[in-house]
This record gives sequence, structure tokens and C-alpha cells, in this order.
Amino acid sequence: ILSLRNKICFSWIQEKDILKLEVMHMQNYSLVSEFVLHGLCTSRHLQNFFFIFFFGIYVAIMLGNLLILVTVISDPRLHSSPMYFLLGNLSFLDMWLASFATPKMIRDFLSDRKLISFGGCMAQIFFLHFTGGAEMVLLVSMAYDRYVAICKPLHYMTLMSWQTCIRLVLASWVTGFVHSISQVAFTVNLPYCGPNEVNNFFCDLPLVIKLACMDTYVLGIIMSSDSGLLSLSCFLLLLISYTVILLTVRQRAAGSASKALSTCSAHIMVVTLFFGPCIFVYVWPFSRFSVDKLLSVFYTIFTPLLNPIIYTLRNEEMKAAMKKLQNRLVTFQ
Repeated sequence: ILSLRNKICFSWIQEKDILKLEVMHMQNYSLVSEFVLHGLCTSRHLQNFFFIFFFGIYVAIMLGNLLILVTVISDPRLHSSPMYFLLGNLSFLDMWLASFATPKMIRDFLSDRKLISFGGCMAQIFFLHFTGGAEMVLLVSMAYDRYVAICKPLHYMTLMSWQTCIRLVLASWVTGFVHSISQVAFTVNLPYCGPNEVNNFFCDLPLVIKLACMDTYVLGIIMSSDSGLLSLSCFLLLLISYTVILLTVRQRAAGSASKALSTCSAHIMVVTLFFGPCIFVYVWPFSRFSVDKLLSVFYTIFTPLLNPIIYTLRNEEMKAAMKKLQNRLVTFQ
């Protein structure tokens, strides 16, 4: 009996020690404190060139969008217009979209080891999906504004009232926030035990969840489908809106039709540059890392640069308002 009792006690102690080791091992999974980013390239000469190139682009993005935002706020006529109110919000989102990863990427061009903390990585994922999701819905709202203005001009002020504009902007922000939280909530709780290298210049969601110490195939499909569904549905709504607009203006005078065609073609170009890479990255699961990097540059850097040029700087009303703002500043000085 004593021998049997000793065996049971020894077995219980062994199981207890094994359980402690497993708990300690699982705790080590979540102790990854930083990730290593591979960046855009490994060549030192290219990194020096990219530092100057992307620094200039980032400054242009911030100054261009800030100029648009200040112009819309300072001009009462533009601020009260639904179209320019939405454009001002688009410029604000573009500044955030360009700032979640670009400054760190520029700084990393001068660093041999590109590190980002675990919290910083999760923050990048959150702000990318927050601003990206909000901008997608806002672009749909802007397409709806153009649809009402061209197809239902007599009801424009009724359908696009100030309350409607506020609701559209709030809907875009809420959609982006809910979408982002749903992505980060799953990602932050995954066990990470290494490797901790991300083959991109920022923490991209599909690449980060592959580093977890568990099978994330199904979770990856679900999370990518969430982003892909949002991108694809907004893109289809935009195409339908602009198609209806173009079909409507074909029945009108040639001058108004050519003007509307020029405006819509410019909008469609920006929409394609923004949604195309997002749909490819999050819907097509077999893309290569080098292609993903190139597409990521398009929708995080070049789209915020093109939006001010295509949406507003080609607009005569915006140019007139900017000149008025410039004259006001000169008079003040």
C-alpha cells in the first residue's frame, strides 16, 4: 500500500511539473516583444534613394491634403457644400492613411535592423484597417453625392442635407472602427513564439497572423475575407454609381457629358488604384510577397498623393478658393 501510494504521489508530482512546464511554454508564446520588418529592399544604394524619394512624397501628401483641408474649412461656401465637406474628410483620412507606416518606413531606410514593438505592430494593423475601411465607405458616399447632383439635381439639397452628410461621415468612421477592431481583436490574442520576421515594410495582417504558433489557416481566410468583402462590395457600389452617372449624362448636352465624363474617369482612376491592390491582397490568396509590397505602396502612399491632385486641384472652385486664401494671408502679413 505504501509503495502504491508513493507511486501515485510521484506520478501526481510529475503531471504537476509537466503542467507547469506547459503553462510556462504557453506563456512564452505571448512574450514576443518585437517584430523584424524586411522593408522594401535590401540594397543600401536603393534604400538611400528611397529615403529621399518617399520623404519628398510624404511631405507632398501632408502639405497637399492639409492645404485642401484648410481651404475647405476657411471658405464658408465650400464648407457648406456637401461635395467639399466630404472632400475635406477624405483629405483628413488620407493624412492618417499615409502616416500609419510611411514615417517609420522612411526612418528604417537609414537603419540596418528594422524593428517594431508588438504594440506598435498591432497599432499599425488597427490604423491601416480603420482609415482604409473608413475611406472605402467615404468614397462610396462621395459617389452617391455625385449621383444625386447629376441624376437628381432638383432634389440635391434635400437628399444631401447637412444631417445626411454628417450621417455619411459617421457611418464611414464607425464602419472603419468596427472592421478594424474585428481584425485586431483576433490578432492580438494569438500566441507568438517566433519567428518574428515580417516580409513587408509594415505589419500587414496576413503576414503577421502566419507567425502565430498555431494553425491560423481558417482564421486567416476569415479575416482576409472580411477585408476582401468590404473592399469588393464598396468597389462594386462605386462602379454601379459611376455607370449610372455616365448613362445619365449621355442623354444630355455634349458639353455637360464631356465634363462629367472627365470627372468620373478621374474618380474611377483613383478608385481603381485604391481598391485594386486591396482586393488583390485580401481576396487573391496566392499573391507573391514582392507583388504584395508593390501593391501596398500603391494604396498606402500613392493614393493619398493622387487624391488631392485628381479630386480637388483640378477643380476650378477649389483653385479659386485657394487663391482667395493666399490673398487673405498676404493681406494679413
